[in-house]
Amino acid sequence: MMDKVEKLYKNFGILADSKDKISQHEKEFLEILEAVKGSSNEKRLASQFIARFYKHFPNLIDQAIDAQLDLCEDDDISIRKQAIKDLPGLCKDNHEHLLKIADVLAQLLQTEDTTELSTVHNSLMTLFKIDANGTLRGLFSQILTGEDMVRERALKFLSAKLKTFGDEVLTKDAEECLFQECKKVLQDVTAAEFLTVMQILTNLKIAKTLSGQQQLVDILVDQAELDKSFKPNDTDVIDRLIQCGKQVLPFLSAYVPSSRFIVYMVTYVFPCLSDIEGGDESEIGLQLELVKLFAELSTHCGTLENMSNILRTVFGKLIEYMPLPPAGENSENSVLQEVPKLEFSYVECLMYAFHQLGRRCPEFLTSETNVELLKDFKLRLQYFARGIQGYIKKLRESLQGMKSEELKTEENKLKVVALKTTSNINTLIRDLFHSPPSYKSIVSLSWKPLPVTAAAVKKAMPTNSNDNVTGTKRSSHTPITFEDGNVKPKKVAKGFKGPWEIYSPPSGKYSQNVKNFNPAIGGTFGGAGSNRGNKRGRGYGTRGRNGNRGNWFY
Repeated sequence: MMDKVEKLYKNFGILADSKDKISQHEKEFLEILEAVKGSSNEKRLASQFIARFYKHFPNLIDQAIDAQLDLCEDDDISIRKQAIKDLPGLCKDNHEHLLKIADVLAQLLQTEDTTELSTVHNSLMTLFKIDANGTLRGLFSQILTGEDMVRERALKFLSAKLKTFGDEVLTKDAEECLFQECKKVLQDVTAAEFLTVMQILTNLKIAKTLSGQQQLVDILVDQAELDKSFKPNDTDVIDRLIQCGKQVLPFLSAYVPSSRFIVYMVTYVFPCLSDIEGGDESEIGLQLELVKLFAELSTHCGTLENMSNILRTVFGKLIEYMPLPPAGENSENSVLQEVPKLEFSYVECLMYAFHQLGRRCPEFLTSETNVELLKDFKLRLQYFARGIQGYIKKLRESLQGMKSEELKTEENKLKVVALKTTSNINTLIRDLFHSPPSYKSIVSLSWKPLPVTAAAVKKAMPTNSNDNVTGTKRSSHTPITFEDGNVKPKKVAKGFKGPWEIYSPPSGKYSQNVKNFNPAIGGTFGGAGSNRGNKRGRGYGTRGRNGNRGNWFY
């Protein structure tokens, strides 16, 4: 009696040699299908033979696919891997069942075996090369309705692999298909899924076009729920706004403005900013994180209605962090007796935003109705400028002459950011102290990533030790003075800490190594330069299974 494995080889030979008459050998093909219930060797051979010959037997196609899928669920992992590897062969000459095969492969992403998972990935990649549109539709059928693990792994697969495809695979039609499917997913996502989907969309070619960028901004506006009121005591609402705001930044430009985010934050967030609580000691507080986000958004604010009212709100928030000098210290030559605790990070953000928005409405500070406001502002500008000079001097002395390798220590990286922050403030103050105020200077926000090199530090340092607001007067610069030397401050700033204090660096992970760094000035950076990214851990809610998903963070 002939061995079953030998019988399979014989049937293979008959089918391979039949050429145009292969359809007459249905019996031999049926015996191959039956082999999926046999020994391990029979199953491996059956997997390879089914994919090769099934297209010649149209009336047995469904049975052939079912037989192959049975092998994909075999108890023996080596048989499963063989069947998964051969699965795309069912679609090579007939795309009719590709969507179903892609759906099955998506479900197989649940495996915990790394080698099997790699085989699934490879088979999906093969399907993409056969028909990207059909593969995407099959994957998204599981992403939208499948188990949570399948959804998560399918999204991660797309995020990791799609950028490796060339134009011949990810065609314009395939990109459009992917874009539309991602929009469906974004209607109901967790925070982690949201970030993954945005990474997928960001890597598309459409994201490099103005129309695509505008569509992505519209999606993020919808995700941020800017049509709803802001709840300062709800960290989920705050996190959603922060995440959407961060994601929108790469798509903004002069042609794709951040107008809707700016208006929302000025209208709803700023009035209750002080009511927000959150952020561990080792992290940036949520208040500062929102202010930093607003500063970045202001770079591309676009044309806004009621710009004067928007500026008034931002200006009001800025001067909360810019104290007036105590009585008797409102002249340039007076000696500073005491200073308040200066919030450099807040001032950098708010002054930068005011400077950016002010370009759109330069008459805000110069109108006749704001004469007293401008005088008051210049008092604050000069006092703050005088306050940061000692800090800048100490930072410059501390970093002077350091090589690039030395600047890579945590302590020195903190100093570099601190120098950048104070230098930015100094630059903006010089602009705003002009008569009339100027909005021409361009600064890069201190926390924006830059290589920490000696050249970068040198660039952050003023080129002249006297190039500051309150230093030695130069003939080419008009010194800061006041139109009326008798102008008295309307109030004494709160929070004075007495005679000049030794600076105490901010606590937390960004200042553990700066214990020997004590510039002689009171002030804080509030974690400037750090970036919490997505590691908040504030309970971003979860989706339910089988389509019963709640809202994004709930």
